[in-house]
Amino acid sequence: MCGRFNLKSNLSLIAEYFAVVRGFIEPWSPRYNIAPTQNVLCVRDSDQREYFYPKWGLIPSWSKDAKIASACINARVETVDTKPAFRTAFKNRRCLVIADGFYEWRIGDKVPYNISLKSGKPMPFAGLWETWESPDGPVETCTICTTNANDMMGQLHNRMPVILPLEAIDLWLNPKITDAKKVKPLLLQYSSEDMQSWAVGKAVGNVRNQGPQLMEPIDQPRTVKFD
Repeated sequence: MCGRFNLKSNLSLIAEYFAVVRGFIEPWSPRYNIAPTQNVLCVRDSDQREYFYPKWGLIPSWSKDAKIASACINARVETVDTKPAFRTAFKNRRCLVIADGFYEWRIGDKVPYNISLKSGKPMPFAGLWETWESPDGPVETCTICTTNANDMMGQLHNRMPVILPLEAIDLWLNPKITDAKKVKPLLLQYSSEDMQSWAVGKAVGNVRNQGPQLMEPIDQPRTVKFD
């Protein structure tokens, strides 16, 4: 599962890394506690590679209302190409959801952790996007693909977002490739060796809280043994 993440890198740096040429907005501010239903920074290919800002929580084009979005913040790789909510987007509307790190609450004691890449580079999550016609006009939405946890993440949770390596991005974003069999093999676990995590304060659990302090490491309580 991926239900909360952060993004502090500036748009120019991200654009250089992922070859984005349009869709910039100003001003841009770091976001330390991004949650479902909020607009997120994404990248897609059309006639050019561009930024766009869909709401997190995919609403299929055929949906009668927006309620389904809360159940579609993540798309499991095991069923992403067959589940009705995702299969059309998987073929035709793939994107990157950009993050610097994500939060996960450790199973058992619910201690929140921040997970990032050791390189410090942005994380490109494998995402899907859709356009839904609301009563007030078209709304773009997205979801994040998830897979089984790697060895490091397995100490915290049994799922993790799919983080695409740089060499897989052109293929993933190519809208001309509609054969699911060609892109599904890209949805792999990211290497534990290239990732890091640390415990953070419980303030991140409240979506109203913002600021770099949410990412600061905290000391873990020691286990006290009694004779």
